[in-house]
Amino acid sequence: MLFRDSAAGVAAEILASSLYFRLTEQFVHVHGRKPGAAEARSWERSIPVIARALDDAGLGQVEMLIEYGLPLTSKRADVVLAGRHPDTGEPSYVVVELKQWSQASPDDDDPMLCRIDSYVRPKLNPIEQVRRYCRYLVDFNGALSGHPERLHGVAYLHNATEFGVAGLTEIGEDQFGRLFSADRRGEFLDYLRTRLSPAAGAGAADELLAGKTRPSVQLMTAAAQEVREREQFVLLDEQQVAYRTVIGAVERAKRSDHKEVVIVTGGPGTGKSVIALSLLGELYRQGVPTLHATGSQSFTKTMRKVAGSRKREVQELFKYFNSFMTAEKNSLDVLVCDEAHRIRETSANRYTRAEHRTGKSQVAELIDVARVPVFLLDEHQVVRPGEMGTVADIRAAAAAKGLECRVVSLDSQFRCGGSDAYLTWVVRLLGLEAGGPVTWEPDGKMSLIVAESPQEMEEFLASRRAEGYGARISAGYCWKWTTKSVPGQPLPADVVIGDWARPWNVYGDRSVDGAPPASLWATDPAGFGQVGCVYTAQGFEYDWSGVIVGPDLVWRGDRWVTDRRASKDPVFKKATSDADVDRLIRNTYKVLLTRGMVGTVVYSTDAETRHRLRALAGSQPLLVSV
Repeated sequence: MLFRDSAAGVAAEILASSLYFRLTEQFVHVHGRKPGAAEARSWERSIPVIARALDDAGLGQVEMLIEYGLPLTSKRADVVLAGRHPDTGEPSYVVVELKQWSQASPDDDDPMLCRIDSYVRPKLNPIEQVRRYCRYLVDFNGALSGHPERLHGVAYLHNATEFGVAGLTEIGEDQFGRLFSADRRGEFLDYLRTRLSPAAGAGAADELLAGKTRPSVQLMTAAAQEVREREQFVLLDEQQVAYRTVIGAVERAKRSDHKEVVIVTGGPGTGKSVIALSLLGELYRQGVPTLHATGSQSFTKTMRKVAGSRKREVQELFKYFNSFMTAEKNSLDVLVCDEAHRIRETSANRYTRAEHRTGKSQVAELIDVARVPVFLLDEHQVVRPGEMGTVADIRAAAAAKGLECRVVSLDSQFRCGGSDAYLTWVVRLLGLEAGGPVTWEPDGKMSLIVAESPQEMEEFLASRRAEGYGARISAGYCWKWTTKSVPGQPLPADVVIGDWARPWNVYGDRSVDGAPPASLWATDPAGFGQVGCVYTAQGFEYDWSGVIVGPDLVWRGDRWVTDRRASKDPVFKKATSDADVDRLIRNTYKVLLTRGMVGTVVYSTDAETRHRLRALAGSQPLLVSV
């Protein structure tokens, strides 16, 4: 929230020409940058409109919360009005989304979107926008979760005629989403009077701001049903041990105000995410306040898709590790930290406000927010500088707080065809386990092939796709990535090896020329044809995996040599030591080489390395599976 005062107080600030400067000053303090021109214009032109409306409605003592931040997200509502209901005297709130549009019409293909002349792309219908804000607040603000009747939402298009925006109401209006235009200003004032009384709203505002951030019982019920209907999980052996260890910790926390940390560690395919979803389903059924968090945008979006495709509100239960900087201690009963090897040193970045730059580690934040923080991780998947998700780091953070820490190791794995021999071959190949590389001996579970060219690899994988298998090609980060594509143009072919050239996967959240957004590259069939990197492949699996080993890792004599100059990964800075670069590059290829469920085809851009790989893989001609 950038500013809070009564409507009369806001009007006084406007009259003194000081409101804009107050908002700008606070914005810089919160975000570390100046507001954009569009944002500044909205303050100058829209905030006075709502302040005058409240004054004309006789509601000058209603509290205005300007740029109110939604819990655990960067989204902000333009204004939340806080006061007392004129009939019941109970706290009453109105979320107001202000638009300067003079006209808007529904999108031809989707009425939830709308078209405005000044924007190239469609925008979300403001009725749906404010409706979603309201639903989110009911789901995550403790002051509202048991009292949804206290909250209302309205979009006020104060420059628009009724004729210019009438089509927007085709999607329907309800308690959380209504629309008023300039032509209906009188009705808007009447609407405000039916939701808010002239009494002072400061107390109601205090109650809203003091509401604990936690998922509501209704949301957890919906999630329990969604997870139960979406997936049926059978946990085996140590998976069940890990599951029961967490459930036991939760029961102890309930009985005796207890707090402890649980770590579940295992390699790729050992079922860590299956355990996570099983825990979520059971805890939601029990009504235990729980959230899921990861450090990966691709992985989080896919989890949202898996567990909340039919109920969008369920998607909000999936957060990021940096969502808990300002969360109250023990505000959750359980936080399930999946892919915990992605935990970073700190959640702070250049946009973090000064008072939140406490120097507190991210793992400490995650431990503090829940009575039972659960960390699921694979230490060999640390691929970026600054990632601190190791058993030792988490144990140390727990010990510093005097907390018991239970560790469960998962041994059986279900990725790579369930082939322990293949996983051993990979980690020995890359020097991530002692003993040196060994020759691959086919075990009937996993196929391993060395390609002589990227064309050969791609043709082979295309033939497997024609048989109904899924396939992807990924590569080490050894080619520059054009992050800005030209609208209407194909993705630029950045990965160039001789006369073979393919684009990296899409950079960003929008599909480009038929290619899926980055978060869906590994799961959308249209991802074949672009080259994925470790950040889009990590956490996922597909039938056949093609892996291009770039010049950042080459075999020379009797050992691997890493060349940091060949890496184009922007996360490697001058301050990143050679030892860290070496470790992270090896971990990167470990991730890429363990995505396949049926087989892996590997190609190196370096001739000596290909020769060594052929010797170690015992590779047959490419069209014959080994």
